[in-house]
Amino acid sequence: MKQKGIVYLVGAGPGDAGLLTVRGADLLGRADVVVYDALVNKELLRLTKPGTELIYAGKRSSDHVIPQDKLNELLVSKAKEGKIVVRLKGGDPYVFGRGGEEAEQLASAGIQFEVVPGISSSIAALNYAGVPITHRDHGSSFTVVTGHEDPDKDEPSVNWEEVAKAPGTKVVLMGVTRTKEIADSLIKYGMDPRTPVAMVRWGTTGRQESIEGTLQTIAAVVDKTGFKPPALTVIGDVVKLREKLNWFEKRPLFGQRIVVTRTRDQASRLSQQLLERGAEVLEIPTIKIAPPTELQDIADVLLELNSYDWIIFTSPNGVTTFFEYFFKAFDDMRDIGGVRIAAVGPATAAKLQELHLRVDLMPDEYVASKIAKAFEKYESIDNLRILILRAEVANRELPKQLEEMGAIVDDIAVYKTIPETEDITGAAGRLDESGADWITFTSASTVENFHQRFKLPELVKKFPRVKLASIGPETSKAIVALGLKPTVEAKEHTIEGLVKAVESASKAS
Repeated sequence: MKQKGIVYLVGAGPGDAGLLTVRGADLLGRADVVVYDALVNKELLRLTKPGTELIYAGKRSSDHVIPQDKLNELLVSKAKEGKIVVRLKGGDPYVFGRGGEEAEQLASAGIQFEVVPGISSSIAALNYAGVPITHRDHGSSFTVVTGHEDPDKDEPSVNWEEVAKAPGTKVVLMGVTRTKEIADSLIKYGMDPRTPVAMVRWGTTGRQESIEGTLQTIAAVVDKTGFKPPALTVIGDVVKLREKLNWFEKRPLFGQRIVVTRTRDQASRLSQQLLERGAEVLEIPTIKIAPPTELQDIADVLLELNSYDWIIFTSPNGVTTFFEYFFKAFDDMRDIGGVRIAAVGPATAAKLQELHLRVDLMPDEYVASKIAKAFEKYESIDNLRILILRAEVANRELPKQLEEMGAIVDDIAVYKTIPETEDITGAAGRLDESGADWITFTSASTVENFHQRFKLPELVKKFPRVKLASIGPETSKAIVALGLKPTVEAKEHTIEGLVKAVESASKAS
């Protein structure tokens, strides 16, 4: 029996991906088809399952990639195919988003639908700009209107005289190009020309921009600054609180566009720390993890685990991939035997601790080449059997040092890194078009693969403001090999250390 389709009209929120509702995230993960608008944060598309059909609907002002009537028909036809369809709309579907029209069409066609509310920019963007929409001392009510009306209407539907006379805060969504006309109308109908006004562009994102003025001056400020859509306007005494309450724009990395080049699975931790500091983050994974070329080597190692004295893990990827193979061969963690474990860096150690495995040795400096010195202090490794589990292409310095100390070393690849070329969010295109302030590198392979895709020296030459951040010495060597120099190298070779280095350098500049 053919599955019955359904359409979910989901509000994506104002731009910050973290403001999507839990219900919205769940539905994106189940969708067969996602139809999304221009103002939707495309990072949300990563919540979809593999194979989901992604359809860009455009919809910026009067520029529609798919006209509304065709879009309505598309939603109906996809649902009739038995698909789970998510119509992902910026803000809230029913706040000037034409969601009502889409729901009407679905209802008329007999299509089952559900509306999932989203946080409207009329509240959230003001919040991130330090303006409370209501305040006991400055305005206990608010009015929200659209500044961009249906051009086919004979008469405007917004009665600016009523808006001018309404008490409290006024919020105008869209309408940047009509700023002077709107301000003049409000003054004409009795509002004080000195009424404070703020405008917020790309609200709640690292690209956020804000300007201030009064009803009398705001149009001139827009012209002088070249302020462009998408933006909203807030009018009223609540704007006076902005200097005191402007929490988001005071974050240490606000206004900085930072590229994260880690694998897609690992990027979130670094990205989250940067986002929390106010940065605009472009996640452009340059590598992804794949099985190693020689799987037989892993099979042989699994049969001989009890013969090793030590296992060395140099990265979280090595831990994850090795134990994926381990648990295909064994049901019990005790089959790892009495081997002791060394780890490079706290992230690797944390991944082992998730498996309830104790780390016996970790060098103070979180680079693989320092493991040998750590062993010197710990014990003699003469005639001890040591297994190194790491990436397929790796520096030979570590096994060489251990062998010189008398150890019997097996250096086994449990994964390899291959180039990532997908650009589901459009981040790579934005970098190529307008550059960035920082590019962060967390391994030599991220440098090498990023260079293959973007030609790093040429990118730096094209965008002179671009600065390079390295997590440690091995990563810095890969940057230097391209004839470049890292702007900063993390003192502590961890994600936290990298973020601190970028933050310190940004404060100093």
